[in-house]
Amino acid sequence: VELSCIIKSTITPVPRIEWKKIRDGETSYVFFDNKMQGDFVTRAEILSRTSLMIKNTTRMDTATYRCEVAAPADTKTIDEINIQLTVQ
Repeated sequence: VELSCIIKSTITPVPRIEWKKIRDGETSYVFFDNKMQGDFVTRAEILSRTSLMIKNTTRMDTATYRCEVAAPADTKTIDEINIQLTVQ
């Protein structure tokens, strides 16, 4: 499955992008410090700098995924989007 976090415009040359998984009130990192975290290391990757591709999804991947973008040089320095993923 591919989850997209699209950045429309930015002055910051390389904005910081993080992906988090929120499930049952618990938040964990998926992509942090420019690398995959936890069980996503072997089955996920970043495409086109911002989209998250999760391979071999299971019902355990059902969660809210948050893409956070920090662009310190921009007028709006931080933004986020939540994507609800349901695997049946």
